[in-house]
Amino acid sequence: MAKMTSWQSVARVDEVQEGLPIEVTVSGIGICLLRAGDEFFAIDNLCTHAEASLCEGAQEGRILECPRHGGRFNIETGAAVHYPAFAPVRTYPVRREEDTLWVQVD
Repeated sequence: MAKMTSWQSVARVDEVQEGLPIEVTVSGIGICLLRAGDEFFAIDNLCTHAEASLCEGAQEGRILECPRHGGRFNIETGAAVHYPAFAPVRTYPVRREEDTLWVQVD
């Protein structure tokens, strides 16, 4: 059986401000939705180092810092870019249709 992917409407564009990530749930997965300029990104909300909510962290451009121990992640690639985090977080495709943001999960 082929694996299905689905897009889910998660937020209005004006609900996501740069530097203020929001948490959304897609198919039971906690996702951190972020904005950098006119681009939108979605990553797992759970830090791979300390199981903290990344949406509670500080965002500077395309870097999000975990609020617990300061690990940092690139929101575009999911790569861990600062110790103590070393494992990447999962990223999800985001698309914009007019004023609505959609996230794809599989």
